[in-house]
Amino acid sequence: MRTVMLEGRGEFGEWRDAARRLLVDAIAPEQVRWQLSGQGGDLFGVVGEPEPGQTAPSEMVVPKGFIEAAEAAICHSDPDRFSLLYRILWRLQSERNLLQVMSDADVSQLVRLIKNVRRDSHKMKAFVRFREVEAVQAGRRRFVAWFEPEHFIVSRTAGFFQRRFTDMDWLIATPKGSAAWNGEVLKTSREPAGRPEGEDETDELWRTYFANIFNPARVKIRAMQSEMPKKYWKNMPEASLIPDLIAGAERRVAEMAARQASQPPAFHERLQAQWRGRDEEGDPDLSPLDRLRQEAAQCTRCPLHCHATQTVFGEGPVDAEILFVGEQPGDTEDLAGRPFIGPAGRVFDEAVEAAGIDRTQVYVTNAVKHFKYERRGKRRIHMRPDAGEVAHCRWWVAKEIEIIRPRIVVALGATAYLSLTGESRPIAEVRGMPIPMQEDRMLLVTTHPAAILRMPDEDLKARSLAAFRSDLQGVRRLFDTLPAPS
Repeated sequence: MRTVMLEGRGEFGEWRDAARRLLVDAIAPEQVRWQLSGQGGDLFGVVGEPEPGQTAPSEMVVPKGFIEAAEAAICHSDPDRFSLLYRILWRLQSERNLLQVMSDADVSQLVRLIKNVRRDSHKMKAFVRFREVEAVQAGRRRFVAWFEPEHFIVSRTAGFFQRRFTDMDWLIATPKGSAAWNGEVLKTSREPAGRPEGEDETDELWRTYFANIFNPARVKIRAMQSEMPKKYWKNMPEASLIPDLIAGAERRVAEMAARQASQPPAFHERLQAQWRGRDEEGDPDLSPLDRLRQEAAQCTRCPLHCHATQTVFGEGPVDAEILFVGEQPGDTEDLAGRPFIGPAGRVFDEAVEAAGIDRTQVYVTNAVKHFKYERRGKRRIHMRPDAGEVAHCRWWVAKEIEIIRPRIVVALGATAYLSLTGESRPIAEVRGMPIPMQEDRMLLVTTHPAAILRMPDEDLKARSLAAFRSDLQGVRRLFDTLPAPS
Protein backbone atom coordinates (compact mmCIF):
# COMPACT_ATOMS: atom_id res chain seq x y z
CA MET A 1 0.00 0.00 0.00
CA ARG A 2 1.38 3.42 -1.01
CA THR A 3 0.24 6.58 0.81
CA VAL A 4 0.06 9.85 -1.13
CA MET A 5 -0.09 13.12 0.81
CA LEU A 6 -1.85 16.06 -0.89
CA GLU A 7 -2.77 19.58 0.18
CA GLY A 8 -6.08 19.09 -1.64
CA ARG A 9 -7.15 22.70 -2.29
CA GLY A 10 -8.07 22.43 -5.94
CA GLU A 11 -4.49 22.42 -7.26
CA PHE A 12 -4.45 20.10 -10.26
CA GLY A 13 -0.65 20.03 -10.44
CA GLU A 14 -0.07 18.28 -7.12
CA TRP A 15 -2.42 15.41 -7.97
CA ARG A 16 -0.93 15.29 -11.49
CA ASP A 17 2.62 14.74 -10.13
CA ALA A 18 1.52 12.07 -7.71
CA ALA A 19 -0.58 10.24 -10.32
CA ARG A 20 2.32 10.26 -12.79
CA ARG A 21 4.68 8.64 -10.31
CA LEU A 22 2.09 6.02 -9.40
CA LEU A 23 1.43 5.21 -13.04
CA VAL A 24 5.14 5.00 -13.83
CA ASP A 25 5.58 2.60 -10.91
CA ALA A 26 2.56 0.57 -12.09
CA ILE A 27 0.77 1.02 -8.78
CA ALA A 28 -2.86 -0.14 -9.09
CA PRO A 29 -5.60 2.13 -7.71
CA GLU A 30 -6.53 -0.30 -4.94
CA GLN A 31 -2.92 -0.11 -3.67
CA VAL A 32 -3.05 3.67 -3.10
CA ARG A 33 -4.23 5.53 -0.02
CA TRP A 34 -4.80 9.25 -0.50
CA GLN A 35 -4.39 11.64 2.42
CA LEU A 36 -4.39 15.42 2.73
CA SER A 37 -1.22 17.50 3.32
CA GLY A 38 0.57 19.18 0.13
CA GLN A 39 2.75 19.09 -3.24
CA GLY A 40 2.81 20.07 -7.14
CA GLY A 41 4.32 19.35 -10.74
CA ASP A 42 3.66 18.13 -14.33
CA LEU A 43 1.95 14.78 -14.83
CA PHE A 44 2.81 14.28 -18.47
CA GLY A 45 6.38 15.61 -18.58
CA VAL A 46 9.53 13.38 -18.63
CA VAL A 47 10.65 12.24 -15.15
CA GLY A 48 13.58 9.97 -15.91
CA GLU A 49 13.99 6.36 -17.02
CA PRO A 50 11.48 3.88 -15.64
CA GLU A 51 12.59 0.80 -13.75
CA PRO A 52 12.48 -2.56 -15.62
CA GLY A 53 8.92 -3.84 -15.89
CA GLN A 54 7.35 -0.42 -15.41
CA THR A 55 5.20 1.49 -17.93
CA ALA A 56 7.19 4.34 -19.50
CA PRO A 57 5.67 7.89 -19.39
CA SER A 58 5.74 8.08 -23.21
CA GLU A 59 3.37 5.14 -23.37
CA MET A 60 0.71 6.69 -21.15
CA VAL A 61 -2.80 7.07 -22.54
CA VAL A 62 -4.04 10.48 -21.42
CA PRO A 63 -6.88 11.89 -23.59
CA LYS A 64 -7.24 15.66 -23.68
CA GLY A 65 -10.80 15.29 -22.45
CA PHE A 66 -9.55 13.63 -19.28
CA ILE A 67 -7.15 16.48 -18.49
CA GLU A 68 -9.96 19.05 -18.81
CA ALA A 69 -12.31 16.90 -16.74
CA ALA A 70 -9.69 16.30 -14.05
CA GLU A 71 -8.86 20.02 -13.78
CA ALA A 72 -12.51 20.66 -12.96
CA ALA A 73 -13.14 17.62 -10.73
CA ILE A 74 -10.03 18.23 -8.62
CA CYS A 75 -11.69 21.47 -7.41
CA HIS A 76 -14.47 19.43 -5.77
CA SER A 77 -14.37 19.00 -1.99
CA ASP A 78 -15.20 15.27 -2.12
CA PRO A 79 -12.24 13.46 -0.45
CA ASP A 80 -12.68 10.51 -2.84
CA ARG A 81 -11.97 12.65 -5.91
CA PHE A 82 -8.24 11.79 -5.93
CA SER A 83 -8.78 8.05 -5.96
CA LEU A 84 -11.59 8.38 -8.54
CA LEU A 85 -9.40 10.33 -10.95
CA TYR A 86 -6.49 7.94 -10.57
CA ARG A 87 -8.77 4.94 -11.03
CA ILE A 88 -10.09 6.43 -14.30
CA LEU A 89 -6.56 7.28 -15.44
CA TRP A 90 -5.45 3.71 -14.70
CA ARG A 91 -8.38 2.25 -16.63
CA LEU A 92 -7.74 4.53 -19.61
CA GLN A 93 -4.47 2.70 -20.25
CA SER A 94 -6.50 -0.31 -21.43
CA GLU A 95 -9.98 1.17 -22.00
CA ARG A 96 -9.27 3.91 -24.52
CA ASN A 97 -12.92 4.98 -24.93
CA LEU A 98 -13.84 4.87 -21.25
CA LEU A 99 -14.84 8.54 -21.06
CA GLN A 100 -17.53 7.98 -23.71
CA VAL A 101 -19.22 5.28 -21.61
CA MET A 102 -21.62 7.47 -19.64
CA SER A 103 -23.23 4.46 -17.95
CA ASP A 104 -19.95 3.53 -16.27
CA ALA A 105 -20.08 4.16 -12.51
CA ASP A 106 -16.69 5.97 -12.39
CA VAL A 107 -17.47 8.16 -15.41
CA SER A 108 -20.92 8.97 -14.00
CA GLN A 109 -19.34 10.02 -10.70
CA LEU A 110 -16.78 12.17 -12.56
CA VAL A 111 -19.56 13.94 -14.46
CA ARG A 112 -21.39 14.60 -11.19
CA LEU A 113 -18.31 16.20 -9.62
CA ILE A 114 -17.74 18.42 -12.66
CA LYS A 115 -21.38 19.58 -12.67
CA ASN A 116 -21.17 20.46 -8.98
CA VAL A 117 -17.99 22.47 -9.51
CA ARG A 118 -19.46 24.35 -12.46
CA ARG A 119 -22.63 25.07 -10.53
CA ASP A 120 -20.61 26.39 -7.58
CA SER A 121 -18.60 28.60 -9.95
CA HIS A 122 -21.85 29.91 -11.43
CA LYS A 123 -23.18 30.71 -7.93
CA MET A 124 -19.99 32.61 -7.13
CA LYS A 125 -20.43 34.75 -10.25
CA ALA A 126 -24.05 35.43 -9.33
CA PHE A 127 -23.85 35.96 -5.58
CA VAL A 128 -20.58 37.78 -4.88
CA ARG A 129 -21.44 41.19 -3.43
CA PHE A 130 -18.68 43.82 -3.37
CA ARG A 131 -18.35 46.52 -0.71
CA GLU A 132 -16.27 49.62 -1.30
CA VAL A 133 -13.32 50.32 1.01
CA GLU A 134 -10.73 53.06 1.12
CA ALA A 135 -8.69 53.17 -2.08
CA VAL A 136 -4.95 52.46 -1.93
CA GLN A 137 -4.17 54.00 -5.33
CA ALA A 138 -5.50 57.42 -6.33
CA GLY A 139 -7.97 57.33 -9.21
CA ARG A 140 -8.98 53.69 -8.66
CA ARG A 141 -11.81 52.45 -6.44
CA ARG A 142 -11.24 49.46 -4.19
CA PHE A 143 -13.76 46.79 -3.24
CA VAL A 144 -13.83 43.64 -1.12
CA ALA A 145 -16.25 40.71 -1.06
CA TRP A 146 -16.86 37.62 1.04
CA PHE A 147 -18.18 34.37 -0.42
CA GLU A 148 -18.53 30.84 0.96
CA PRO A 149 -18.19 28.29 -1.87
CA GLU A 150 -18.75 24.58 -1.41
CA HIS A 151 -15.70 23.68 -3.47
CA PHE A 152 -12.23 25.04 -4.30
CA ILE A 153 -13.33 27.18 -7.23
CA VAL A 154 -11.81 30.60 -6.44
CA SER A 155 -8.76 30.30 -8.71
CA ARG A 156 -10.89 28.71 -11.40
CA THR A 157 -13.45 31.56 -11.35
CA ALA A 158 -11.19 34.55 -10.66
CA GLY A 159 -10.62 35.26 -14.36
CA PHE A 160 -14.31 36.08 -14.80
CA PHE A 161 -14.11 38.86 -12.21
CA GLN A 162 -10.87 40.19 -13.64
CA ARG A 163 -12.51 40.54 -17.08
CA ARG A 164 -15.76 41.94 -15.66
CA PHE A 165 -14.30 44.40 -13.13
CA THR A 166 -10.96 45.31 -14.68
CA ASP A 167 -11.39 49.04 -13.95
CA MET A 168 -11.36 48.67 -10.16
CA ASP A 169 -9.20 47.03 -7.50
CA TRP A 170 -10.89 44.18 -5.67
CA LEU A 171 -10.39 41.29 -3.29
CA ILE A 172 -12.65 38.25 -3.00
CA ALA A 173 -12.05 36.37 0.24
CA THR A 174 -13.42 32.88 0.98
CA PRO A 175 -12.73 30.02 3.43
CA LYS A 176 -11.29 28.12 0.45
CA GLY A 177 -8.89 30.74 -0.89
CA SER A 178 -8.87 34.30 -2.22
CA ALA A 179 -8.40 36.29 -5.43
CA ALA A 180 -7.20 39.89 -5.84
CA TRP A 181 -6.86 42.27 -8.81
CA ASN A 182 -4.94 45.55 -8.74
CA GLY A 183 -5.40 46.63 -12.35
CA GLU A 184 -2.27 44.83 -13.53
CA VAL A 185 -1.89 41.45 -11.81
CA LEU A 186 -4.45 38.84 -10.81
CA LYS A 187 -3.28 37.03 -7.68
CA THR A 188 -4.91 33.93 -6.23
CA SER A 189 -4.25 32.05 -3.03
CA ARG A 190 -5.53 28.68 -1.86
CA GLU A 191 -5.13 29.55 1.81
CA PRO A 192 -8.32 30.24 3.82
CA ALA A 193 -9.04 33.97 4.14
CA GLY A 194 -10.75 35.97 6.87
CA ARG A 195 -14.10 37.62 6.38
CA PRO A 196 -14.02 41.42 5.70
CA GLU A 197 -16.37 43.30 8.01
CA GLY A 198 -18.54 46.38 7.50
CA GLU A 199 -21.35 47.65 5.30
CA ASP A 200 -21.48 50.49 2.78
CA GLU A 201 -23.89 52.26 0.42
CA THR A 202 -23.50 49.43 -2.10
CA ASP A 203 -25.53 47.17 0.17
CA GLU A 204 -28.46 49.56 0.01
CA LEU A 205 -28.14 49.72 -3.78
CA TRP A 206 -28.40 45.93 -3.94
CA ARG A 207 -31.52 46.04 -1.79
CA THR A 208 -33.09 48.76 -3.92
CA TYR A 209 -32.27 46.90 -7.15
CA PHE A 210 -33.65 43.59 -5.87
CA ALA A 211 -36.85 45.17 -4.55
CA ASN A 212 -37.50 46.73 -7.97
CA ILE A 213 -36.88 43.59 -10.06
CA PHE A 214 -38.82 41.29 -7.71
CA ASN A 215 -41.95 40.16 -9.56
CA PRO A 216 -44.64 39.11 -7.06
CA ALA A 217 -46.74 37.59 -9.83
CA ARG A 218 -44.04 35.00 -10.57
CA VAL A 219 -43.07 33.94 -7.06
CA LYS A 220 -42.15 30.25 -6.93
CA ILE A 221 -40.49 29.75 -3.58
CA ARG A 222 -39.11 26.29 -4.26
CA ALA A 223 -37.60 27.33 -7.60
CA MET A 224 -36.20 30.52 -6.06
CA GLN A 225 -34.49 28.61 -3.26
CA SER A 226 -33.09 26.19 -5.81
CA GLU A 227 -31.47 29.03 -7.75
CA MET A 228 -30.64 31.11 -4.66
CA PRO A 229 -30.08 28.58 -1.82
CA LYS A 230 -30.52 29.89 1.70
CA LYS A 231 -26.90 29.18 2.58
CA TYR A 232 -25.92 32.19 0.43
CA TRP A 233 -28.45 34.58 1.94
CA LYS A 234 -26.39 35.60 4.95
CA ASN A 235 -23.77 37.17 2.65
CA MET A 236 -26.25 38.94 0.36
CA PRO A 237 -27.62 42.30 1.58
CA GLU A 238 -30.80 42.00 -0.49
CA ALA A 239 -31.69 38.66 1.11
CA SER A 240 -33.04 40.49 4.17
CA LEU A 241 -35.93 41.70 1.98
CA ILE A 242 -37.00 38.26 0.74
CA PRO A 243 -39.31 37.21 3.62
CA ASP A 244 -41.29 40.48 3.49
CA LEU A 245 -41.43 40.46 -0.32
CA ILE A 246 -42.79 36.92 -0.34
CA ALA A 247 -45.28 37.69 2.43
CA GLY A 248 -46.61 40.70 0.52
CA ALA A 249 -46.60 39.09 -2.93
CA GLU A 250 -50.32 38.28 -3.01
CA ARG A 251 -51.28 41.82 -2.01
CA ARG A 252 -48.96 43.36 -4.60
CA VAL A 253 -50.33 41.14 -7.36
CA ALA A 254 -53.83 42.36 -6.52
CA GLU A 255 -52.65 45.97 -6.64
CA MET A 256 -50.95 45.40 -10.00
CA ALA A 257 -54.11 43.86 -11.41
CA ALA A 258 -56.14 46.86 -10.28
CA ARG A 259 -53.72 49.32 -11.90
CA GLN A 260 -53.11 47.58 -15.22
CA ALA A 261 -55.50 47.19 -18.12
CA SER A 262 -56.31 43.53 -18.60
CA GLN A 263 -55.52 41.54 -21.72
CA PRO A 264 -58.25 42.14 -24.29
CA PRO A 265 -61.07 39.63 -24.71
CA ALA A 266 -61.37 37.19 -27.58
CA PHE A 267 -61.56 38.51 -31.14
CA HIS A 268 -65.34 38.10 -31.41
CA GLU A 269 -65.73 40.39 -28.38
CA ARG A 270 -63.82 43.08 -30.26
CA LEU A 271 -66.08 42.64 -33.26
CA GLN A 272 -69.11 43.11 -31.04
CA ALA A 273 -67.60 46.34 -29.71
CA GLN A 274 -67.14 47.55 -33.29
CA TRP A 275 -70.76 46.80 -34.12
CA ARG A 276 -71.88 48.67 -31.03
CA GLY A 277 -69.84 51.63 -32.29
CA ARG A 278 -71.54 51.46 -35.69
CA ASP A 279 -74.94 51.50 -34.04
CA GLU A 280 -74.05 54.85 -32.49
CA GLU A 281 -72.58 56.40 -35.66
CA GLY A 282 -75.67 58.37 -36.43
CA ASP A 283 -75.91 60.01 -33.00
CA PRO A 284 -76.52 63.72 -33.81
CA ASP A 285 -75.26 64.80 -30.38
CA LEU A 286 -71.70 63.63 -31.06
CA SER A 287 -69.11 66.39 -31.63
CA PRO A 288 -67.00 66.25 -34.82
CA LEU A 289 -64.01 65.00 -32.80
CA ASP A 290 -66.03 62.27 -31.07
CA ARG A 291 -67.49 61.20 -34.40
CA LEU A 292 -63.99 61.03 -35.87
CA ARG A 293 -62.85 58.96 -32.89
CA GLN A 294 -65.77 56.58 -33.44
CA GLU A 295 -64.93 56.19 -37.12
CA ALA A 296 -61.27 55.55 -36.32
CA ALA A 297 -62.28 52.75 -33.95
CA GLN A 298 -63.44 50.79 -37.02
CA CYS A 299 -60.42 51.61 -39.20
CA THR A 300 -59.17 48.77 -41.43
CA ARG A 301 -57.05 50.88 -43.80
CA CYS A 302 -53.91 48.80 -43.14
CA PRO A 303 -53.17 45.28 -41.76
CA LEU A 304 -52.09 46.61 -38.36
CA HIS A 305 -55.68 46.52 -37.11
CA CYS A 306 -55.68 42.70 -37.39
CA HIS A 307 -53.28 42.21 -34.47
CA ALA A 308 -53.73 45.32 -32.35
CA THR A 309 -56.20 45.25 -29.47
CA GLN A 310 -57.94 48.44 -30.53
CA THR A 311 -57.53 51.83 -32.18
CA VAL A 312 -55.77 54.30 -29.90
CA PHE A 313 -57.12 57.72 -30.84
CA GLY A 314 -55.93 61.15 -29.70
CA GLU A 315 -56.85 62.66 -26.37
CA GLY A 316 -57.18 66.22 -25.05
CA PRO A 317 -59.38 69.32 -25.22
CA VAL A 318 -60.93 70.14 -28.58
CA ASP A 319 -59.66 73.73 -28.33
CA ALA A 320 -56.06 72.81 -27.46
CA GLU A 321 -53.52 75.29 -28.81
CA ILE A 322 -50.64 72.83 -28.73
CA LEU A 323 -50.92 69.41 -30.37
CA PHE A 324 -48.28 66.68 -29.96
CA VAL A 325 -47.95 63.85 -32.48
CA GLY A 326 -46.06 60.70 -31.47
CA GLU A 327 -45.18 57.59 -33.44
CA GLN A 328 -47.64 54.85 -32.44
CA PRO A 329 -49.24 53.46 -29.26
CA GLY A 330 -47.15 51.11 -27.14
CA ASP A 331 -48.15 47.94 -25.33
CA THR A 332 -49.76 49.75 -22.39
CA GLU A 333 -51.62 52.19 -24.63
CA ASP A 334 -52.86 49.37 -26.87
CA LEU A 335 -54.44 47.56 -23.92
CA ALA A 336 -55.91 50.66 -22.31
CA GLY A 337 -56.98 52.46 -25.50
CA ARG A 338 -55.37 55.76 -24.43
CA PRO A 339 -52.25 57.51 -25.78
CA PHE A 340 -49.12 58.44 -23.81
CA ILE A 341 -49.84 56.54 -20.57
CA GLY A 342 -46.91 54.10 -20.62
CA PRO A 343 -43.25 54.64 -19.59
CA ALA A 344 -42.61 57.06 -22.48
CA GLY A 345 -45.79 58.91 -21.55
CA ARG A 346 -44.49 59.46 -18.04
CA VAL A 347 -41.25 60.93 -19.43
CA PHE A 348 -43.36 63.16 -21.68
CA ASP A 349 -45.60 64.32 -18.82
CA GLU A 350 -42.61 65.25 -16.64
CA ALA A 351 -40.92 67.19 -19.46
CA VAL A 352 -44.14 69.05 -20.33
CA GLU A 353 -44.64 70.03 -16.72
CA ALA A 354 -41.01 71.13 -16.37
CA ALA A 355 -41.42 73.34 -19.45
CA GLY A 356 -44.33 75.15 -17.80
CA ILE A 357 -46.95 73.76 -20.20
CA ASP A 358 -50.31 72.75 -18.76
CA ARG A 359 -50.54 69.05 -19.62
CA THR A 360 -54.35 69.08 -19.34
CA GLN A 361 -54.58 71.75 -22.05
CA VAL A 362 -52.63 69.96 -24.81
CA TYR A 363 -53.86 67.38 -27.29
CA VAL A 364 -51.77 64.21 -27.80
CA THR A 365 -52.11 61.71 -30.60
CA ASN A 366 -50.04 59.34 -32.75
CA ALA A 367 -49.09 59.19 -36.41
CA VAL A 368 -50.23 55.54 -36.46
CA LYS A 369 -53.30 54.52 -34.49
CA HIS A 370 -52.63 50.78 -34.04
CA PHE A 371 -49.83 49.06 -32.13
CA LYS A 372 -47.28 47.35 -34.38
CA TYR A 373 -45.24 44.68 -32.62
CA GLU A 374 -43.60 41.27 -32.81
CA ARG A 375 -44.00 38.54 -30.23
CA ARG A 376 -41.04 37.23 -28.23
CA GLY A 377 -42.40 34.59 -25.94
CA LYS A 378 -45.14 36.27 -23.93
CA ARG A 379 -43.86 39.79 -24.62
CA ARG A 380 -44.95 42.14 -27.42
CA ILE A 381 -41.94 44.09 -28.70
CA HIS A 382 -42.43 47.47 -30.44
CA MET A 383 -41.77 47.62 -34.19
CA ARG A 384 -41.40 50.87 -36.09
CA PRO A 385 -44.24 51.56 -38.58
CA ASP A 386 -43.19 51.66 -42.22
CA ALA A 387 -43.92 54.50 -44.67
CA GLY A 388 -47.00 52.75 -46.08
CA GLU A 389 -48.58 52.34 -42.67
CA VAL A 390 -47.85 55.98 -41.85
CA ALA A 391 -49.44 57.05 -45.14
CA HIS A 392 -52.63 55.09 -44.40
CA CYS A 393 -53.01 56.91 -41.07
CA ARG A 394 -52.15 60.44 -42.28
CA TRP A 395 -55.82 61.11 -43.02
CA TRP A 396 -56.78 60.63 -39.36
CA VAL A 397 -54.02 62.94 -38.10
CA ALA A 398 -54.92 65.59 -40.67
CA LYS A 399 -58.58 65.46 -39.59
CA GLU A 400 -57.63 65.82 -35.92
CA ILE A 401 -55.57 68.93 -36.71
CA GLU A 402 -58.40 70.29 -38.88
CA ILE A 403 -60.92 69.95 -36.03
CA ILE A 404 -58.69 71.14 -33.15
CA ARG A 405 -56.94 73.95 -35.07
CA PRO A 406 -53.85 74.17 -32.81
CA ARG A 407 -51.40 77.06 -33.04
CA ILE A 408 -48.40 74.78 -32.58
CA VAL A 409 -47.91 71.16 -33.69
CA VAL A 410 -44.99 69.23 -32.18
CA ALA A 411 -43.67 66.17 -34.02
CA LEU A 412 -42.15 63.65 -31.59
CA GLY A 413 -39.71 61.70 -33.75
CA ALA A 414 -39.09 61.00 -37.43
CA THR A 415 -42.30 58.99 -37.94
CA ALA A 416 -44.43 61.90 -36.71
CA TYR A 417 -42.50 64.31 -38.94
CA LEU A 418 -43.09 62.02 -41.94
CA SER A 419 -46.82 61.90 -41.15
CA LEU A 420 -47.12 65.68 -40.87
CA THR A 421 -44.97 66.71 -43.84
CA GLY A 422 -44.61 63.68 -46.11
CA GLU A 423 -40.83 64.11 -45.86
CA SER A 424 -38.36 61.62 -44.42
CA ARG A 425 -35.44 63.51 -42.86
CA PRO A 426 -33.05 62.99 -39.95
CA ILE A 427 -34.37 64.67 -36.79
CA ALA A 428 -31.07 66.53 -36.33
CA GLU A 429 -31.70 68.51 -39.54
CA VAL A 430 -35.03 69.99 -38.40
CA ARG A 431 -34.96 69.73 -34.63
CA GLY A 432 -35.99 72.86 -32.72
CA MET A 433 -36.52 74.89 -35.90
CA PRO A 434 -40.02 76.46 -36.32
CA ILE A 435 -41.52 75.30 -39.62
CA PRO A 436 -44.56 77.17 -41.00
CA MET A 437 -47.69 75.12 -41.71
CA GLN A 438 -51.07 76.07 -43.11
CA GLU A 439 -53.28 78.64 -41.36
CA ASP A 440 -50.33 80.36 -39.62
CA ARG A 441 -49.64 77.17 -37.68
CA MET A 442 -46.05 76.35 -36.64
CA LEU A 443 -44.40 72.94 -36.54
CA LEU A 444 -41.60 72.06 -34.15
CA VAL A 445 -39.68 68.75 -34.18
CA THR A 446 -37.99 66.90 -31.35
CA THR A 447 -37.16 63.31 -30.44
CA HIS A 448 -39.65 60.78 -29.09
CA PRO A 449 -39.34 59.99 -25.34
CA ALA A 450 -39.52 56.24 -26.11
CA ALA A 451 -36.30 56.58 -28.12
CA ILE A 452 -34.62 58.07 -25.05
CA LEU A 453 -35.76 55.18 -22.85
CA ARG A 454 -34.30 52.64 -25.30
CA MET A 455 -30.80 54.16 -25.19
CA PRO A 456 -28.41 51.66 -23.52
CA ASP A 457 -25.79 54.23 -22.50
CA GLU A 458 -26.82 56.08 -19.34
CA ASP A 459 -24.76 59.20 -20.11
CA LEU A 460 -26.26 59.47 -23.59
CA LYS A 461 -29.72 58.90 -22.13
CA ALA A 462 -29.23 61.72 -19.62
CA ARG A 463 -28.00 64.13 -22.32
CA SER A 464 -30.87 63.22 -24.64
CA LEU A 465 -33.43 63.71 -21.88
CA ALA A 466 -31.98 67.15 -21.11
CA ALA A 467 -32.15 68.07 -24.82
CA PHE A 468 -35.77 66.87 -25.01
CA ARG A 469 -36.75 69.01 -22.05
CA SER A 470 -34.95 71.97 -23.62
CA ASP A 471 -36.93 71.44 -26.84
CA LEU A 472 -40.21 71.54 -24.92
CA GLN A 473 -39.11 74.74 -23.23
CA GLY A 474 -38.63 76.06 -26.77
CA VAL A 475 -42.22 75.06 -27.53
CA ARG A 476 -43.34 77.12 -24.56
CA ARG A 477 -41.28 80.15 -25.64
CA LEU A 478 -42.68 79.93 -29.18
CA PHE A 479 -46.19 79.70 -27.79
CA ASP A 480 -45.66 82.83 -25.74
CA THR A 481 -44.44 84.81 -28.77
CA LEU A 482 -47.24 83.84 -31.17
CA PRO A 483 -50.08 86.34 -31.53
CA ALA A 484 -53.33 85.40 -29.85
CA PRO A 485 -55.89 83.83 -32.20
CA SER A 486 -58.41 86.26 -33.63
